[in-house]
Amino acid sequence: MSSYIRVIGASQHNLKHISFDLPLNTLTVITGVSGAGKSSLAYDVLYAEGQRRYVETFSPYARQFMERMDRPAVEKIEGILPAIAIDQRQTVKTSRSTVGTMTEMTDFVKLLFVHLAVLYCPHCGRPVTKDTPQKIAKTLLTNALGKRGIVFFPSILTLEKKKELQRLGFDRIWEKGEIKNIEEVDFKETEQVYVVVDRLSIEPKNQARLLEAIEMAMNFGQGEVTIQIIPEKMLKFSRNYACPYCGIKYRLPLPNFFSFNSPLGACETCKGFGRVIDYDLDLVIPDKNKSLADGAIKIWKKGSYEYQDLISFCNSRGIPTDIPFCQLSPKAQKDIIQGGHGFYGIKGFFRWLETKIYKMHVRVFLSRYRGYFTCPDCGGTRFKKEVLFYRLKGKNIAQIYAMTIDEAYEFFSQSFPEGEHDPAVKLLLNEITHRLHYLKEAGVGYLTLDRQSRTLSGGEVARVNLTRASGSSLVNMLFVLDEPTVGLHPRDNKRLIKILKDLSKENTVVVVEHDPDIIKAADYILDLGPGAGEDGGKIVYFGKLNGLLKANKSITGKYISGKKQISLSFKKRKPRRWLEIKGAAAHNLKNINVCIPLGVMVCLTGVSGAGKSTLAYEIIYKGIKKEKGDFRGVPGKYHKIVGLEYIDDVILIDQTPIGKTPRANPATYLGIFSAIRNFFASLPEAKLKGYTPGTFSFNSPGGRCKVCQGAGFERIEMQFLSDVYLTCPACKGQRYQPEILEITYKGKNIADVLNMTFKQSMKFFAEHPKIREQFLPLIDIGLDYLRLGQPINTLSAGEAQRLKLAKYFKMDKGPCLFIFDEPTVGLHLAEIEYLLKSLENLLNKGHSLIVIEHNLEVIKNADYVIDLGPEGGPEGGEIIASGTPEEIVRIERSYTGQCLRKSLMCNY
Repeated sequence: MSSYIRVIGASQHNLKHISFDLPLNTLTVITGVSGAGKSSLAYDVLYAEGQRRYVETFSPYARQFMERMDRPAVEKIEGILPAIAIDQRQTVKTSRSTVGTMTEMTDFVKLLFVHLAVLYCPHCGRPVTKDTPQKIAKTLLTNALGKRGIVFFPSILTLEKKKELQRLGFDRIWEKGEIKNIEEVDFKETEQVYVVVDRLSIEPKNQARLLEAIEMAMNFGQGEVTIQIIPEKMLKFSRNYACPYCGIKYRLPLPNFFSFNSPLGACETCKGFGRVIDYDLDLVIPDKNKSLADGAIKIWKKGSYEYQDLISFCNSRGIPTDIPFCQLSPKAQKDIIQGGHGFYGIKGFFRWLETKIYKMHVRVFLSRYRGYFTCPDCGGTRFKKEVLFYRLKGKNIAQIYAMTIDEAYEFFSQSFPEGEHDPAVKLLLNEITHRLHYLKEAGVGYLTLDRQSRTLSGGEVARVNLTRASGSSLVNMLFVLDEPTVGLHPRDNKRLIKILKDLSKENTVVVVEHDPDIIKAADYILDLGPGAGEDGGKIVYFGKLNGLLKANKSITGKYISGKKQISLSFKKRKPRRWLEIKGAAAHNLKNINVCIPLGVMVCLTGVSGAGKSTLAYEIIYKGIKKEKGDFRGVPGKYHKIVGLEYIDDVILIDQTPIGKTPRANPATYLGIFSAIRNFFASLPEAKLKGYTPGTFSFNSPGGRCKVCQGAGFERIEMQFLSDVYLTCPACKGQRYQPEILEITYKGKNIADVLNMTFKQSMKFFAEHPKIREQFLPLIDIGLDYLRLGQPINTLSAGEAQRLKLAKYFKMDKGPCLFIFDEPTVGLHLAEIEYLLKSLENLLNKGHSLIVIEHNLEVIKNADYVIDLGPEGGPEGGEIIASGTPEEIVRIERSYTGQCLRKSLMCNY
C-alpha cells in the first residue's frame, strides 16, 4: 500500500491544476485566505473522491440510499481512502435529534436498559423482576436460612378447580395464618385462596426439595408463587414479569421501548418531541396592562362581533372592562379565557376557527398566536410514563439523558455488578464511556445528552461529530474537518489538538483551519493562494512548520512567524448610553444583570457553554424583538430591558447558510442585479425591441434560455451514480437566449457582466455612479474578487458571512444593534483587518455592535468586553469580567483575560 495520497491536476473551481503528495497517518492543515480554494480542495476533491469511490463499491440497490457525490475536476487521485467529512455548518433541522442521538449514545443506552434496568411498580414502589426457581431459592437460602417456610400458589377456587386440585393431591389451604383442609374452607367461587404445596425448613440440604416445590407452585399458579416465612412475613414472586403484590402484569421491554423516536416509547401526546403546539396567551394578550375596553385581547378588534360579545358577557357577569386585564380576578380571567355561562371565550373562539382551517387566511391567522410549550403529559422528557418506571442505579432514562456529559461519564464509569459476567453489558458500557470520554476531551462536557442538536452552535456540532468519529475506533480513513476551532475558546485548543493527533495515528486527518495553534501543531501545512478567487488556487507552500516560517511568498507564514501582525486599528470609543438587561435567567444564566454600552463594539466572550449564545440570541435578540412587537415566539427568561428607546432595531448576523440553490448569486442577493437589468433595459436597442427589466432576468420566462431555464447547465440523473452537470448546449452556459445577448454596452452583454468580478464591474460602470456605488460594500469588505454571477452555494463560510454583512451596509435605518456570531469564521488572519474596518464603518453610522468571538485579534480591538463563565454548562452563566480589554487582562478568574495578555503584550 502507498504511504501517501497522490493528487494530480486538481482544477475544481478556482484550483490551478495543482498536484501534491499527501502523507498518510498525518495531521495536515490546509490554510490560506478566503476564496483561495481550501474548501474546494478539501471537500470537493479529497472528500468527494474518497466518498464517491467508497460508495461505488456497494451494489446498485444499496447506492440508491446513499449520498451521491460529484466526480471532482482532477486528472488523477491515487491511494485515496474512504472519507468522512465533519464541517461546522449546522445541518440538523429536526427537533428529534439530540446530542445523544447524534453520538449514537441513545442506541447503546437503550440496549443497556434492556439488560440491566429494574422495573419499579408504580403502585407499591417495589422492584418487579422476572423470577426463576433457582433465583428464588438462592434468595431464600441467603435471607431466610434456617427458618421454616410454606410454599403455596394463588388460585381462584371454583367447584371444578377444587375437584381438580384434590385429584392432583393438593388438599391444604392457607387461610388467616393457618393451614386448613380444603374441605373445611367456606369459599366464594370468585375468591382467591392460597393452595399449599409444601412445608419445609430452608436449609442447603433441602435445596432440591425447595426448588421442586417452587417450580410446582409456579406451574399451577400461572407463574405466581408465594412463600410464608414463619412467623415473619409473606414473600411473593413471579416469572411473568408482573408485580406479585399488586398483580399488575408488564410486557418484557424491547430496545425501542426505551427510544423516544419509536411509537413504543414515545409520549403519545407530543409524539416524542417533548413539546406541543398550543395557543400562546402572551401573544393573544400581549399587554396585560391594557383594559378589555382598550383592546387588551389582540384577536378581537374593537367593533367586531367577538369584541361586542366579550363586552356584553363582562357586563352581564359584573366584570369591569375599564381596568387593566392583569388586575381582574383570577376567576374573571379564567372565564374570559376558558369561556362559560354562555360565552365561548378565547379558547372556544380558537376551537371554532380550527373548523375553518381549509381557508388560507384562517391558517395564517392561527399561526400568529401559536407557540411551543412543554408537553403536559411527559413534562418534556419525551417518553411514555411507563418507560420511566425502569431505573438503572436509581435513575430513569430521562434523568440520565438530562445529565451533562461530564455527569454521565461519572455515572457510567461506576461498577455495575449485575452485568459484570455479561459480555454484552461490558461491550455496551465500554462504548458509552469511550464516547463520553472523547466528548469531555473535545470540551463539550457541559452539554446535556437531551440537548436538541439544532440548538448547538456550528463549532459544537463539529466537535460532537468529531468525537462520534473518534469514538467509533475507525482506522485507515480520511477525515476532513472544517475549522474545528469554531466556537472553541483559545484555552481549549490543546485538548482539540490532542484529539486530532490521536485520530491521525491510524487515520489521515485534513483540517481547513486559520487558527495559529492548530497550524503550528500540524505535521504538514498546505498554504493556498496567493490571493482569492481567480488570484488563488495555487500552492504557495506545502511542507512542515519550519519551512512555512521562512517562506517569503506565504502571507500565512508571515503572520505565524510574527513578521506581520494585526495592529490595534480601532479608534477606541467611549459609551454614552447603555442597554441594561435585568434578571437574565435562561438556560444556565444565573439571573444576571448585564449592562451593554451602545455606540461601541462589545465583544461577548467566554468558554464554550458559558452562556454567550443564550444571552445574545435568547435574551437580547429575541427579547428586544418581543418588546418591539416583532417576535411571535417566547424569548429567554428575563425581568426587564432598559434603554430600548436608544435603538430602532436589532439585527442578527449568524452562521446560517444564505442559499443552497446555484441560481442565487451575490448580485441577486444584494439586489444589485435589479439595477443592472434596469440599465440594460434602458439601452436604445433594448427599448427598440420592447425589452423590459424582466427580459434580462434568468429566473423568469422571457429572455432566459428555454432549454436550461436560465440555469446555464443541465442536470443528468445517473440513477445510482452521482448526477452529472453538463453545460447547456443551447446557451453554452450563458443562461440567455441569443437575441438577448445581442444587447451590449461597451461590447459586453449581460452574461459577460455576470461573469465579471466586482472589481472589474467598478471600472465597467464607472460612468454610472448609481450602479457603481452598490459595489462599494463588497470592495470595502474584501470581496472584490467574487464574480457577480458566482453561485452562492459555492462560497466559503467566511465569504458568505461577509456577504451578509455587506447587505446591511446598504441599509438606511436609524441606530440599530447588530449581533454577530463569530464573524471571523472562515477568515484568514490577513482578512481580519478588512472585517475590523467594516465593523468600524457600522459604528461610524451610529450603530452598536455585540460580537460573540473567540479570536483574540478581534477581542483586543473591542471597546468593551463582557466575559461569561467561569466554565461551561451549569458552572457557567455568570459575568466574570467586564470592561475594556486592558481591564479584562487584570482579572485572574477570566480565561479570556489570561489568553489576551500575550496578545496585548501586557505585563500584569
